[in-house]
Amino acid sequence: MSNLNNSITGFLLMEFSDTRELQILYSFLFFFIYSAGLMGNLLIVIITTMDRRLHTPMYFFIRNLSIVDACFLSITVPPASINALVNNRIISVTGCATQIFLLVWMAYVEYTLLTVMARDRYVAICHPLLYPVIMNPRACMHMTLTCLFTGLLYAGLHTGLTFQLSFCQSNVIHQFFCDIPSLLKISCSEIFFNLVSILASVLVVGAGCFAFIIVSYIRIFSTVLRFPVKEDQKKAFSTCIPHIIVVSLFLISTSYMHLQPASDSGSINDIIVSVFYSIIPPFLNPILYSLRNKQIQEALRLVMKRKLFLNKKAQILILS
Repeated sequence: MSNLNNSITGFLLMEFSDTRELQILYSFLFFFIYSAGLMGNLLIVIITTMDRRLHTPMYFFIRNLSIVDACFLSITVPPASINALVNNRIISVTGCATQIFLLVWMAYVEYTLLTVMARDRYVAICHPLLYPVIMNPRACMHMTLTCLFTGLLYAGLHTGLTFQLSFCQSNVIHQFFCDIPSLLKISCSEIFFNLVSILASVLVVGAGCFAFIIVSYIRIFSTVLRFPVKEDQKKAFSTCIPHIIVVSLFLISTSYMHLQPASDSGSINDIIVSVFYSIIPPFLNPILYSLRNKQIQEALRLVMKRKLFLNKKAQILILS
């Protein structure tokens, strides 16, 4: 961190557009997407918390995923939207480091939670009789806490390695938020060790989790295809397909961002892909994972009816 502080005092982020009107338009558009995604994820948290029928391992992980998605969205979109509105590109060194730490942490927790959810589906479909034993509440809590605390170490390691570099040539980040690939591109230090650490992380964490998910779904599909009743097959597939779509979106966009060749200037493609992996998956997760789920739809209707009943009761008491 000392090398950085001797070099620059802040960074300049990339603008959405050179045209002021388009900056404001993009700011409101992204904030609208953020608000919709945040409300969707918080709605899932509220419903799965209030309805006791949804106090199962699957919905426990969905609730945690929604919390992570809400945090993931809040790290980049609100600051970028506010900066575009007030026409401010400056972010402090501390602010940049904090944003990178939180972004890496949430991305790690998101990916490892998706991996744990693949295990949950595997046990539920392939070993249904052992499901209450293997996926008991204590085990579910331990897996979630493991994702959170190992994520802290992972984010701390990569943030620390990044901010040991010097940035004496440029302080312009070709991105609308701080991320590690963008900082590596503008560093004037030797980044070989940073690249090796990222590659090792991709191989150990990324490839390891991906292999676990692939093996889990190979076993799941082989089991589901042996189900004698077509309706049971359809029900099992309906709980797996959204998970596969979310994992695919997250992996493809994140891999492109971290493995693309370095360039000296940002491009509209970089911003589009950044939006794709930082906004779209957390925005779509409530729709793909939960709001299309019949149990959550039924729970939502019950919550709304209960709220309307309480409101009517309160009005009657006030009038009387």
